Amino acid sequence: MVASSETTQDEILLELNDIHMSFGKVNALAGINLKVRKGEIHSIIGPNGAGKTVMMNCINGLYRPQQGDIIYRGKKINGLRPYERAFLGISRTFQKVEVFGGMTVLDNIRLGRHVHFKSGIASGSIYIGKTAREEVEHRRFIEEEIIDLLEIEHIRNKPTGMLPYGLQKRVELGRALALEPELLILDEPLAGLNLEEVEDMARFILDVNEEQRWKVTCLLVEHDMGVVMDLSHHVFVLNFGNMIMDGTPEEVQNNPEVIKAYLGEEDLYATRK
Repeated sequence: MVASSETTQDEILLELNDIHMSFGKVNALAGINLKVRKGEIHSIIGPNGAGKTVMMNCINGLYRPQQGDIIYRGKKINGLRPYERAFLGISRTFQKVEVFGGMTVLDNIRLGRHVHFKSGIASGSIYIGKTAREEVEHRRFIEEEIIDLLEIEHIRNKPTGMLPYGLQKRVELGRALALEPELLILDEPLAGLNLEEVEDMARFILDVNEEQRWKVTCLLVEHDMGVVMDLSHHVFVLNFGNMIMDGTPEEVQNNPEVIKAYLGEEDLYATRK
């Protein structure tokens, strides 16, 4: 097992300490330890059934692990619900697109902005003054920042459910970005996309991570190894709930245990000959 290099505590945004998650007799996560550095793209890879999505569900609060601590910005968040973690700056997309099909692209993205609304019920009910100014501000951010970034100006007023799958993926990413997250969890954002769409989505993820306007730390779950190795600063490898290693893309690609987990004994032998 290879551990990631040492870092100072103020560089760590998210930390998992000895996380255990079981469903009956199935150990989905068995003592997982992970440190995600601020400003990096940290990918999670592993075969189907390795526990990747379970791990993401524990981080954003859909599941509560039976053992271990989840620490965000130096504070334990085990007891917080998903919406409370959203208020802290943790946003997410899902393995299967989760959009409101009957709503427009703009309205879907606006939903991700709810944590930033400050006006109360009284001012909101009559829509004047502070509430109106706040609404204009939020709309400007969505329309000038997110829609421009994701290149979806031409579909902004279309019902999301009528859009091709690849564009729905962009809308879901836009909704996650509307929260202005510090940590963005991306659960298989490239699944089901064609080559051109994969290239576009990879570019959006890189822009969100690198551009000064965003500088978002990303936790990426993905099966496309080419994209993972190109985008990631660190890669965490899971196999049936157990950590194989956590290291740089180069270290992961050259680790025999990783090759074994993906290829099997015969192919591993062939690669060594």
